[in-house]
Amino acid sequence: MLQQHCSVGGLKIGGGAPVRLVGVINSSPESFYRGSFTPAGGVYDRALAMQEWGADMIDIGARSTAPGSGPITIAEEVERVDAALRELDGTGIITSVDTRHPEVLEACLRHDIHAVNDISGLADERYARVVADSGLPVFVMASFRRPGDAVGLTETLAALETVVARCTRLGIDEYILDPAIGRWVPERTSEDDWNLCRNFEVFSTFGRPVLAAVSRKTFIGDLLGKEPEGRLAGTLALTMDLVRRGADAVRCHDVAETADLLRVYEKLEGEA
Repeated sequence: MLQQHCSVGGLKIGGGAPVRLVGVINSSPESFYRGSFTPAGGVYDRALAMQEWGADMIDIGARSTAPGSGPITIAEEVERVDAALRELDGTGIITSVDTRHPEVLEACLRHDIHAVNDISGLADERYARVVADSGLPVFVMASFRRPGDAVGLTETLAALETVVARCTRLGIDEYILDPAIGRWVPERTSEDDWNLCRNFEVFSTFGRPVLAAVSRKTFIGDLLGKEPEGRLAGTLALTMDLVRRGADAVRCHDVAETADLLRVYEKLEGEA
């Protein structure tokens, strides 16, 4: 199937474009990887540095989605993301926001944002309507009812079919698929994640750009016996393989190192 590209803030993703690099900035001190936390007042400098290192866009999140992370209120998430986005308004930095709450997204829409990163797969109708009405492109994750609740390759493909159908019904034409690699629900195992990685090329059969989001995740740590701080080498090794298997964008914590990886990949492929 001929792949359609997606345009985010004028940035072409998929459809023959270079692999795009999405740098992660978390405004949540409870994030599973402490190195990704950037407090208010430091977001602009961090985003600018990521851009200089090679990030094509920045993904802002204000609530940890890691299993077992402590809950925060909607008001707290709004306060955090509002402060972060205020620093980026008017800078021209391409920005997506990682939230699944309509009230938070509505607050984000008062700022200069270019895309939505939705781990819920547009499962909540009220939230989905806010996304659709915004007219913004969406990174949409394979989910039936809860974020990442598909277990195994067969269910993941079915979940992706579900989110594609939701996008069609809502009139969302610009979207990137995320196969939801990671320990999103207790029923999933590390071997489930490795199997999704081994079969990553099948996700391109939907004809849409595909996001690889594996940075420092649990299944890498399980294999290596390391905490998030020690998972960089494993992340980079896996990322190279996922790019070879068709990833059109990579979401990562370690921008400079991943940018070097992509330069090496492009050289090997004869693209640089």
